[in-house]
Amino acid sequence: MYLRTFLLSVTALLCSTQIQAGPAEEQQKFIDMMVEKHHFSKANLQTLFAPSVKNDNILQAIAKPWEAKPWHQYHPIFLTEKRLAKGLEFWQKYQTELAKAQQQTGVPASIIVAIIGVETFYGSYIGKYSVFDALNTLGFYYPPRATFFRGELEHLLLLAREEHFEVEALQGSYAGAMGWGQFIPSSYRAYAVDFDGDGIRDLLNNPVDAIGSVANYFKRHGWQRDQDVAYPVKIRGQQYKAHLNKDLRLKDSWQALLKSGVQLQQTSDTKQTQLLANKVKLLELEQNGQGEYWVLLPNFYTITRYNHSPLYAMVIHQFSQQLEQAFSSHVNASTVSE
Repeated sequence: MYLRTFLLSVTALLCSTQIQAGPAEEQQKFIDMMVEKHHFSKANLQTLFAPSVKNDNILQAIAKPWEAKPWHQYHPIFLTEKRLAKGLEFWQKYQTELAKAQQQTGVPASIIVAIIGVETFYGSYIGKYSVFDALNTLGFYYPPRATFFRGELEHLLLLAREEHFEVEALQGSYAGAMGWGQFIPSSYRAYAVDFDGDGIRDLLNNPVDAIGSVANYFKRHGWQRDQDVAYPVKIRGQQYKAHLNKDLRLKDSWQALLKSGVQLQQTSDTKQTQLLANKVKLLELEQNGQGEYWVLLPNFYTITRYNHSPLYAMVIHQFSQQLEQAFSSHVNASTVSE
């Protein structure tokens, strides 16, 4: 009995040691890969990784994302008078740059302003975590998405070398996103642009580059110029439920939804034309025990390429509409006063 207990204790200790050694071994493999594939200094990388440890706060944060909340709890976080006022101020200040981005990419200024407002409250909250620590923790201590975050860690090191950043100094979100628009490293490398022409792609401190980069991101992900995002609908019967699913891709036809009891709350020729010309999707949002229903168009799907959540995309859509109205009122008031 005592021998069996002793052996079990030894086995548990060995297993524990292996678990603790696992991340260190994987980190070393990662370092070796960066040296062989990208010609980094092995000594420099080992120095960088030597003090790195698992950050439990990051693991706790990723386990409870805001997007896991029901709609009626989620949207009040972002659709506030304070954010709207700050967004209008931002739009007024960078009106020329936003108009230029919209003209070049087709992405409305209101969408760009909404994204930057939701992501960082216009540069006020860019994140409190070390980007390196976040990606190191998620890459080596978060098995569900370890491959993805190790890929982002690879991009982070390449980005720092390309843009002459100090890796240890970069601050961002618990998921390793950074700057005014909260770009993860791979997105920074692929979609960031020097929008003010100073020779630097600076999304960390330059809101003008952030404006151009957000617009470029949406254009590259299929934004359709002069097309809508979503329309509120009403439902009848029970057949509509067959069209509800968690897949973000748009696969249904408007005719199929009509046959299943889905109708526009307010119809128009423009809406009908866009609905008939595209694949669409029916979305149900939880609103205080009742369903709220929307039919989604391709530009809604494009917003989900920024954050893979229909709640996030709907907040961006509704916030952009609020911004459009507020900015139009401001322009009209200015015209009258003149």
